[in-house]
Amino acid sequence: MAYPPAENACDRNAELATDIRKALVVLVVTAVLGLVLGALWAWLAPKVPLISTDKAVFLKDTEGEEAAGADGVFVLLSLGMGLLTGIGAFLFHRRGGIPMVVGIALGALMGAWLGWMAGGWFGPTADVVAHAKAVGAGVVFDAPLKLGAKGALLAWAFVGVLVHLGLTAVWGVRDPEPEFEWGAYYGTPSQGAHGPRDA
Repeated sequence: MAYPPAENACDRNAELATDIRKALVVLVVTAVLGLVLGALWAWLAPKVPLISTDKAVFLKDTEGEEAAGADGVFVLLSLGMGLLTGIGAFLFHRRGGIPMVVGIALGALMGAWLGWMAGGWFGPTADVVAHAKAVGAGVVFDAPLKLGAKGALLAWAFVGVLVHLGLTAVWGVRDPEPEFEWGAYYGTPSQGAHGPRDA
């Protein structure tokens, strides 16, 4: 039985190590982009108007759709981030592979969570009572930015992985097909099918 040369195994280990290092880079960069997502969400999401009296805080427009609009903006921004992440990861490492897919997925999930948190930090204060007291009774102010549909946190990862897999399948770098060495199994023509014969 013939075994692959040791140098081939070393090459594969080196390629795997490179794949893992690049996947970690993509994971970290993608996660940090969550801050950008949060800032854009706080800037672009429609604000929910509140108004207070001496006793309580109420929605100014009980039939308003600003809360749903905030969720929609988060989803759209996440889809855009997923598209950019998938393309960027492909241009950074055209070989693809499982480590890169895992790096994109985990980085996007972390980025989406960080964007959700950052949107609250960058948006109106979460202390509604203190905010109402600060502006005074009868004055309209913005409610804290909240994400109602938690499933939106998966949009970035889904699109990022899908785009990367699609680009890799069409334009990715593929490993060359290994050449089968017949001589290693059947011997050379002068030796016969089972190697050299005893005289």
